Amino acid sequence: MTASPGDAARPPRVALYLQDKHALDRSLDYCRRAEARGFEAVWQAESRLVREATVPMAAYAAATQRLVVGSGVVNTWTRNPGLLAATFVTLDDLAPGRIILGLGAWWDPLASKVGIRRKKPLLCMRETVEACRALFTLEEVTYQGEFVHLDEVRIDVVHGDTSPRSIPIFIGATGPKMLELTGEIADGVLLNYMVSPSYNDDALESLDKGARRAGRSLADLDRPQLIVCSLDEDRNAALDRSRLLLTQYLGQQPHIMKASGVDESLIQEINALLHWPATRDEIEKAAALVPDEVVQLVTASGTASECRAKVNEYLDHGATCPVLYPLADKVEKMIDAFGISE
Repeated sequence: MTASPGDAARPPRVALYLQDKHALDRSLDYCRRAEARGFEAVWQAESRLVREATVPMAAYAAATQRLVVGSGVVNTWTRNPGLLAATFVTLDDLAPGRIILGLGAWWDPLASKVGIRRKKPLLCMRETVEACRALFTLEEVTYQGEFVHLDEVRIDVVHGDTSPRSIPIFIGATGPKMLELTGEIADGVLLNYMVSPSYNDDALESLDKGARRAGRSLADLDRPQLIVCSLDEDRNAALDRSRLLLTQYLGQQPHIMKASGVDESLIQEINALLHWPATRDEIEKAAALVPDEVVQLVTASGTASECRAKVNEYLDHGATCPVLYPLADKVEKMIDAFGISE
């Protein structure tokens, strides 16, 4: 492959993030194209009650040869650790060495609305990571925690590969305490989107603090970062797409917005207009309150060169690999703008 003009501005590593905006059959095409253009990974979202992660992950793994496939992220509450570990061992059977278990603590009000009380999320995360890592050895595991209870449990492979599995565990962390825990126990962090590049400075301090507690350094931790990317030669259209998504997050996901760098008074003003879950009409009405500079603060929106420049800001602030969430309908243009041409 040869690089095309302007490659100096492209990040050396890049990954794709898929949520529920695009149909699954189209997502398979995007994964194939991303692989052909030198992307290293695809991460499938699982956040709202819309599209669970592991079924698309299996499809992406089967449709590609080299692309790493990660969950971005599954939560620690709704899957028993035994089933969670068995699911990811199964994915590893499909694509050996290409699967990442991305875990998150989920968020309210969604968790409470389905009957989950997110008590002690840090302890729940620690126990889930420890239990899954032990189960990935395919040896018998007994674990008695506050949230995880395993009594002589193993991934009970009878006819297949019984060797230990190397499945990295990444934590999708936003707040300082979860970031510290991530630095201590995880193989990597999946840094959140809808935050400003400067947010990373404090995040890296928390990660480093946790890493040093475990006798390692920040350099031992991979740090891919989700980045909303609305790429369009019509920059106003690009900004408007991001504005709608940002408005939804300002009103519905306070754990992200607390870290976003957006003025608290704007968050409160938008929250007063949105119910949960917000309707399209409510989001469009509230979006009128969000100025361009706020959109540009926390997203990569605009022309290809503008998007690449913003992505590089996140890399300058410690992210190791942009994980691009495409908002435009023509995802291929974003992939080509950040990939390498044949």
